[in-house]
Amino acid sequence: MARFPEAEARLLDVRICMKCNARNGLRAARCRKCNYKGLRLKNKERKGA
Repeated sequence: MARFPEAEARLLDVRICMKCNARNGLRAARCRKCNYKGLRLKNKERKGA
């Protein structure tokens, strides 16, 4: 299902904490919940297709 580009950006342009799996902003350097520095970009590849 196609979404608006603004919606795609809001859902997919985030960083995920590798310790507590919290969603953080794209420019975050540390996790907002546990202050961990290990962040990764959310996987943008579609699953199951």
